[in-house]
Amino acid sequence: MSLITTEQVVLDLTGADRHDATATLARTLVASGRCTDLDAFLADVRERESKMATGLPGGIGIPHARSAAITEPSLVFGRATDGIDWGAKDGPARLIFLIAAPEGGGDAHMQMLPKLAKALMNKDFRAALENATSEAEVVDIVDRHVRLDPPAESAEPAELADAPRPPETGRENAAAGATAVAATASPAPESAEPTTDARPADRPLTLVGVTSCPTGIAHTYMAAEALENAAREAGHTITVETQGSAGSTPLTAEQIAAADAVIFAHDVEVRDKARFAGKPTVDVGVKRAISDGPALVAEAGRLAAEWQADPSKAAAAPSTEMATKVDSTGGVGTRVRQWLMTGVSYMIPFVAAGGILIALGFMLAQIFGGKNGAIDVTKLYTLDPGSTAQGVTVLQNNFNPLDGMHWAALLFLIGAAAFGFLVPILSGFIAYSIADRPGLVPGIVGGAVAVTMQAGFLGGIVTGFLGGFLARWIAGWKVPKGVRGVMPVVVIPLLSTLITVGIFITLVGRPIKALSDALTQALNSMNGASAIVLGLILGAMMGFDLGGPVNKVAYTFATTGLAAAGTATNAPQLKIMAATMAAGMVAPLGMALATTVRPRLFSEPEQENGKAAWLLGASFISEGAIPFAAADPWRVIVSSVAGSSVTGALCMAFGATLRAPHGGIWVLPLIGNFAMFIIALIVGVAITAALVVLLKQTDKNRVAVAGAA
Repeated sequence: MSLITTEQVVLDLTGADRHDATATLARTLVASGRCTDLDAFLADVRERESKMATGLPGGIGIPHARSAAITEPSLVFGRATDGIDWGAKDGPARLIFLIAAPEGGGDAHMQMLPKLAKALMNKDFRAALENATSEAEVVDIVDRHVRLDPPAESAEPAELADAPRPPETGRENAAAGATAVAATASPAPESAEPTTDARPADRPLTLVGVTSCPTGIAHTYMAAEALENAAREAGHTITVETQGSAGSTPLTAEQIAAADAVIFAHDVEVRDKARFAGKPTVDVGVKRAISDGPALVAEAGRLAAEWQADPSKAAAAPSTEMATKVDSTGGVGTRVRQWLMTGVSYMIPFVAAGGILIALGFMLAQIFGGKNGAIDVTKLYTLDPGSTAQGVTVLQNNFNPLDGMHWAALLFLIGAAAFGFLVPILSGFIAYSIADRPGLVPGIVGGAVAVTMQAGFLGGIVTGFLGGFLARWIAGWKVPKGVRGVMPVVVIPLLSTLITVGIFITLVGRPIKALSDALTQALNSMNGASAIVLGLILGAMMGFDLGGPVNKVAYTFATTGLAAAGTATNAPQLKIMAATMAAGMVAPLGMALATTVRPRLFSEPEQENGKAAWLLGASFISEGAIPFAAADPWRVIVSSVAGSSVTGALCMAFGATLRAPHGGIWVLPLIGNFAMFIIALIVGVAITAALVVLLKQTDKNRVAVAGAA
């Protein structure tokens, strides 16, 4: 199939402006039967031009669009002797290619774009077009550089750039999918002078880049070619990921890790930008790469040298995308825990926002006349926690800003709405950590169904793992090329959601609900000695490894339990959360107190850590005690476990409650029976501090040093 015919060549192109000239070129497509609606196609081209002018340095214009009016991938060439203003800064365009792509793309479309981009960066190609004397000669020149592969020999197109991959799969061919532009192409047009005085690197660099433009048709690939040429001329290597309509397999984690610097040349947001966190980055528009590739490569070299000299810059680099907490090289048990913790970490902000708002609503209700924390807005309605929509409607129609009870109801309603997302978010992000974005839909929908079936957070955990593994499995299917484009947006979410929810409703939902009901009943029946024992165990777990796996298991049990507590005022789950947070504050506060009381038993760095541990402990950051445990493990851990377990037991015995999953002293007003909470905390801190001092005094060397000081 030929992209261009003699009918699609205009050697003496004229026009009042670029839009007029584009219309002249487009009419040739109508004449050749490749355009079914001239006005529709021109409207699509004009819309593309409104996003960014398509004139390029060196006298080139590349108007282009994907359109439903185009029947097959096509090129139209026009040569304007006097030039036509196409928006390039260096002057009018003399060589114009109108690129017409069908709305659905296709294999030919995917081949055409990179090949034309490379050809336009080639001086010999441009010179041949300038000197062509006939339409047939132009067709021959274009066919030699932009010839489509025969169907029998056509290479499989790369995965679409935005097609998510299951973790740990497809990596072996990723390098081939990232754009490797032809080595024979020439550098970018010389008409644009470098705009930076950045010095080149003094050693060969390994670079990576990402290019993208609003439609992903021409600029994306021309920018990639220009960067490849500039890097080669400077003695460096670069691999560019083209996030365009032709697609490419994303850069691998290994390629990114090995890169000295990154170049982004884009006019739309770079997808999965978090992959490049911690790397020196040059970030410019796509045209800048086409016109000024050598300067961008030099700038990347300068930044790489700066970051190598100052590693703290890499440590401070932010990550801007959703991240998981999964180590793909870890064992099965490690990854299961990390998958679960990813879901919990994304759920916690909903718990915090919803819990604090509900607690504030109850506080206001008590102040303005509520009975036992029940919110009654001037007796118009009694809010059912499971019927937020009803409450919203009534409050919307009757809200009185001068009535404190109405404000209490507003806070309560918003908090209850946030709590409605706890299980779906937990489930969705467990699935996300397993299968990346394909896991979100089955995970979130499955979690919502678990809520409907009253299967609680256990149901959310099950649907999260089930949806994640199903999505990951389906994403790994080998499917025909024509189906690949719809896999991430249609096939994976459709099938994984259907199977996940179907299995949960028909097979596992009822047993999980029964288990959840049994757990809730067991917690509700706990009182006296059984509650104290549970607090003792949770406290010991919180104090054992100070933010490690055991600590996280206890914390996860407490935070996920908040989802089952709902809006009850004295649920056992609220007591568990209070006991867990208090116990987690003990170790750093105990170490801080010990360094204050007996500073000579501690080294100078430990004394400094003790000062910081006051704030860390008060803020419920157990990790504040890690420096002490690292220096003297058994004494510190024994002391921490003893104090934390006592605090957990006392909190349960005293009936302290807490809706917020974090915060320490900063959420003290939201703690039920907070005076006893403080007493339990003080007792545990005192035990930890006294015990660690006593144990350290058994170390003769340490005592001798203390005595000498």
